[in-house]
Amino acid sequence: MDKLNVFARIHEMETQMGQLHSDLGELKLAVKELLEENQRLTIENEQVRKMLKRETSGEEKTASKPKLPPPIVVKDEEETGEVVGEGYDNLARLYHEGFHICNVYYGHLRTEGDCLFCLSFLNK
Repeated sequence: MDKLNVFARIHEMETQMGQLHSDLGELKLAVKELLEENQRLTIENEQVRKMLKRETSGEEKTASKPKLPPPIVVKDEEETGEVVGEGYDNLARLYHEGFHICNVYYGHLRTEGDCLFCLSFLNK
């Protein structure tokens, strides 16, 4: 084997190792994304199961219905009282079930407790 052939082989192996390293990095990133999605879906699944369990036990016991905040009375310039409608109640229910209702994270699962954006939206 001559010297040029040896150096050519070493260079070829270096490029292959570089390609393998970048492929490994891409696979590692894909596995990380899959694990994060799996964790998020596991938490969401647990919350849906709890909600379903509450609903099925709520059908058996009508007294154990989940409590929603009372409708808010909005006063306009003429001081006539209007009750905020079904939309507000739906948003409040979604928030109490553990989902964001703010424009920043709408529909995402709340994993870290209360969201100030959602609470300020509910209190408007």
